Formats: sequence, structure tokens, C-alpha cells
Amino acid sequence: MRLLPEWLAHYQKTKLPGDLTAGLIVTVMLIPQSLAYAMLAGLPPEIGLYASVLPLVAYALLGSSMTLAVGPVAVASLMTASALQPLAQPGTEQYVVLAATLALLSGIMLLAFGLLRLGFLANFLSHPVISGFISGSAILITVSQLKHLFGLTTTANNVFQELFQLLVQLPQANPATTVLGLSTLAFLFFARTYLSGVLQKVGLKQKTASLISRLAPMVAVIVSIITVAQWNLAAEAEVAIVGEVPAGLPSLNVLVPSMNHLAALWLPALLISLVGFVESVSVAQSLALKRQERIQPNRELLGLGAANMASALSGGYPVTGGFARSVVNFAAGANTPLAGVISAVLMAIVIASLTGLFHHLPQAVLSATIIIAVTALVDFSTFKSAWQYDRADALSLVVTLIGVLLLGVEAGVLIGVALSLAVLVWRSSRPHIAIVGRVPGTEHFRNVRRHKVDTLPNLLALRVDESLFFANASLVQSHIERCVAANPKVEYVLLLCPAVNQIDSTALEALTQLQESLSAKGIQFMLAEVKGPVMDRLHETHLGRALEGLIFLSAHDAFKFVEERNLDSLAFSR
Repeated sequence: MRLLPEWLAHYQKTKLPGDLTAGLIVTVMLIPQSLAYAMLAGLPPEIGLYASVLPLVAYALLGSSMTLAVGPVAVASLMTASALQPLAQPGTEQYVVLAATLALLSGIMLLAFGLLRLGFLANFLSHPVISGFISGSAILITVSQLKHLFGLTTTANNVFQELFQLLVQLPQANPATTVLGLSTLAFLFFARTYLSGVLQKVGLKQKTASLISRLAPMVAVIVSIITVAQWNLAAEAEVAIVGEVPAGLPSLNVLVPSMNHLAALWLPALLISLVGFVESVSVAQSLALKRQERIQPNRELLGLGAANMASALSGGYPVTGGFARSVVNFAAGANTPLAGVISAVLMAIVIASLTGLFHHLPQAVLSATIIIAVTALVDFSTFKSAWQYDRADALSLVVTLIGVLLLGVEAGVLIGVALSLAVLVWRSSRPHIAIVGRVPGTEHFRNVRRHKVDTLPNLLALRVDESLFFANASLVQSHIERCVAANPKVEYVLLLCPAVNQIDSTALEALTQLQESLSAKGIQFMLAEVKGPVMDRLHETHLGRALEGLIFLSAHDAFKFVEERNLDSLAFSR
């Protein structure tokens, strides 16, 4: 058994400069994000820092991505707040313990899924549903942070109440907080949208300019801290600040959750695990493709599970792979997960000796950082393309987004999963069935409505483009019976099965009934192009025995069989 991960066992010194550079740059980006996302989760700022040390090391040892940057992220932070706020007051000791418990449960679930090789679970959330969920969450996060930009307090239960209360209270906005918040927002927007182009015009390379623009949040943090401290804005202008951030590395604690906590948190933990896994794998795969690397979903489950277990052990909260940080990590030259380990070491140094620098950090600046980060996640292009290509996917996206806004993130995830499965079953229950004929001069069979083909008057050849199971068995049977009834000359019915990967017991019963019904009318039922695994199971059934000699390797063989029978009948009649 290998004790060291493969990347570490075969590490080459030539990769070290890239990993060092990426680790440093991601750390500069991670510091303000970890503070901001902890605030979003309703946690003290140091908890975000704690969640940015051991989880990075744990993922580096077990994950499969060379460049995925693990740590606190916006959506998981929002889901954490949504899960914990009904159970405890944000910022309290009990709330912090519950957050660590949530990370523990998420870690256990992810590890269990990985050991059971359940990486395919990511497939239960379609891309439009994920897009709708993330876009809805981004809007929800943005609206929830507006009050901090203006120094206001709200008690809303949903996004629309929040907006209404903000509009009503806007005249009472804190002037200094508003200036700090909006100026930071404008600066970060400029940096994200235009700064890279400006830097390129003055001679910097595209890669360097892009990386510098990504460091704008840290610049905003430093400038705002100096401004608040210099002018004593916390006392003189009532600007809300982060306050004291405890120095020193977190102590390691093994949590033993109570049954009440387990009962309250298992579902949120499951949903956070599912969403975090899907988000991480999609980011990791998109980056891996650029280097012809391979992502192993089951290894990702293990890596993310270990990261969350490590977060719980060190007093953090649920973590996963972050899109923006991963892209920066990749662009900065990260070659291996050592870049993440370097970030973890640098974060540990910050926690041990530099937390006092964050005392005067305005909450409005953290809110601006969050808003700029999450607004980039709102994706209208997916809706546009889905609407043009498949209205069902577009509807799934919209319903999921609205579900998140009206009912919250947990309900939004459940709606998304239910919609993904419902659309899958709905599509499978209405398979495309085509009457086919032979393309002249070939052995290929195509749809009679799309191609000029040869057919036999007494042969009805159909192709079903879906596996046969309980949701579509009756429809397929009824469709074939209607086609037979519409053509009294039919003596043979051929069902082509090139797309049939499985026939369940309900579909088997329907095909058996169809065969018996056709046989009673003097019509022979035949199958062709049946896949090996399906054929193996059919052999042992009543249908398989009834169709002995009538299951063909190809549609062409079945067509020749009917042609020969027709010639024999013609010769006999003469």
C-alpha cells in the first residue's frame, strides 16, 4: 500500500517554483475570502481562517486534482448559515460547535461515498439545475450582504422581504459605512472587469495582468484597515468592524455529536456534500482537461471527505473546491497539490502571528468582497442556450432558481435533485421510436421519414432509442400494437435494440405479452441488435425461449430472413 500520494512520491524539483508562486498568490486571495465567507456563514472570522489550513493538507494527500484549491466557498457558507441559524444564534459558541459538527458529518458522508465508489451521484444533478441553484444562491448571497454595505440591520425571511426592508431603511444608512462599502465595490468591479486590460496596455503580459487583478480584494482589505484605523472610524462614525481575531493555531478536538444534532444536521450535511462534490468535480475536470490530466470522482470524494474531517477537527466548517481560487491556482503555475500545502503553511503563519492586523477591517469591505465574488456565478448564458435547445432544461433551471430565492438553499437543492430525476424519467418514459428500412445498397437501417429506404410490405421494423423499463414499457407496447393495427399486411414485427442497455421485469412482461398477442394473430415477433448483457438475461426467460431462432445479430440478417421466407412462400404458392 502506497503511503505517499503519487504526486509526492515522484515529485520533481522543477515543479517547485510554480507551486511556490501559486501557493503564495492563492494565500493572498484566500485571506480576505476566508474572513468574508466566515461572516457569510454567521461564524467568527477566525473560523474561516481555521478552515483554510488542515483541509488543504488533507485534500492534497487524498484528492486527484493537481490544481483544485479547497477551502471556504460562498455557496457552502450560505448553506451552512441556512442549516444552523434555526438551531443557534450566529457567532455563539454553540453555533461554532454546530458548524464543526456539520463539517464532520459532511466529511463522514463524503468518505463513505468514496469508499463505496458512489462518484456517479454527481450525475443526479443536471448542469441546468446546478446553474439555477448556483445563480439563485449567488443572488441570495448578494441581497443578504447589501445591509452590511449600508450599515443597516434587517429581519427578513426571504430575499423579497430583505429588499423591501432595505429600501425602507435606506435613509438611515451609515454614511461612512456606505462610502467604504460602495467605493470598495466599485474598485473590485473595476479590477475584475477592466484592470487586466489596463495593465496589458501598459506592457504587462496577459497572465501577469490577470493574476494582479485577482489580488484586488487583498488591496481593498489593506487600504480599508489603514483608513479605519487612521480616522478611528469604528468609534467616530460607528463603522462596523471585524474586531478582535484570536491569535494562535486552533486546538484539535474530536467531536462527539449528540443525537439531536445528528437528527437536525444529517440532511443539510448531505446536501452540502452533494453540491460541494458536484461543484468541485466540475471545476477540477475543466482544469484537468487543459493539461490532459484525469480526475477520479471517487478519489475526489475521499479528498473532500478528508478535508471536511480535518476542518471539523480544527474547529472549521464545511469546505469544498473553490472556482475562482482554483482558476488562479492553475494560472499562477501550480503543478501539484503542494501549492495547496504551501498555502496552508502560510495561512498557519497568518493565524499564529498576524490576526491582530484584521481588527479594524470593516464588515462592509468583506461584504463587497463577497458580492463581487458571487455575482460572477450568476449565469444567464446557460438559460439562454437551454431555452434555445431544450425548454425542459430551461424550465428546470428557472424553477430551481426560484425555489432557492423563495424557499432557501436546502429546499432549492432538493427541488433541483427532484427536477433532475423527474426530467430524466419523463424523457425516458417517452422514447423515440422509429419505423426503419434498409438504405439501398447497404446493410444500414434508417428512419423511413428521414431517408429513402427499402422496406418489405409484410415486415414492420422499428427501432427504440431507449432502455426499456417500467416507465416506458406500456408506451412501447401500445405504440407497436397501433402500428400493427394500421398495417393489416404485417406478418413480421422486428424490434431493433441498439440503444437498449437494460430491460427490467416490467418491460420484459410487456414484451412477453406483445409476443403472445402477435403470435395469436399469426405474426412473428423478432429482435435484432440486442446487446450482450441484455441477451444474457433474456436467454433464461420465457420470452427468450419463445424467440429462439428469431433474435438476430443485425437488422440486415433479420431483413434477409424475411426476404427468404417471402421467396419460399412465393415458390410454394406457385
